[in-house]
Amino acid sequence: MQLAKPDEMFGVVEFQETADGSSTLYLPLLDEHYHSVHGALTESMHVFINAGLLTLETDEISVLEVGMGTGLNVLLTILSRRPGQKIRYHAIEKYPIPVELSSKLACRDDNERRILDKIHALPWEKPQNLDENFELLKTCADIHTAELQRYDLVYFDAFAPEKQPDMWSPSVFRKIYEAMNGGGVLVTYCSKGSAKQTMRDAGFCVKRLAGPPHKHHMVRATKNGLFCDGDLEK
Repeated sequence: MQLAKPDEMFGVVEFQETADGSSTLYLPLLDEHYHSVHGALTESMHVFINAGLLTLETDEISVLEVGMGTGLNVLLTILSRRPGQKIRYHAIEKYPIPVELSSKLACRDDNERRILDKIHALPWEKPQNLDENFELLKTCADIHTAELQRYDLVYFDAFAPEKQPDMWSPSVFRKIYEAMNGGGVLVTYCSKGSAKQTMRDAGFCVKRLAGPPHKHHMVRATKNGLFCDGDLEK
């Protein structure tokens, strides 16, 4: 399978170190970063792990990630899961990062390096076991046409609406909503009013939460209305 590289689609890709020592990629053509320059790891932990993964206490969780990018969210999910928790993880990425780029991303220790390298080295389009409790399916596809499964948790980590407006369309959020189990949670760094309204129109109950460093807010949305829009959570 021949994968399109980000630099072939968006131009030159640059590495940048972020404020917490973790790294991100920068696309000059889009003037867009894969993660926050104020801390890639800090942002991902705040938005996707603390406000998403750790709010679900079930023994088995099915996760969808829209925009796998550098693989940071996959890595942090593996490291942050509860003991014995089984996770089925489906990552969709239209422009996968090649191994020669991912191998240069900063890691905190040898264990993270080993896991991140394995994430990117695993074959695409077939479920693979990273360990006995973690199954990873990487799909090289557009979310508009990708075949979805059933999910308890969604990491929506596409580029910002002003950079990729089609990723934040009503049809995308309706498709995701229909693929989620009752009580399912979607988390994203984006809290723009238009994005929140699109989620509401798709059926989600939307809650604005405190954001990571240097970002006022993020969003957590649920299929059953558990976290309804209202006052900012402290």
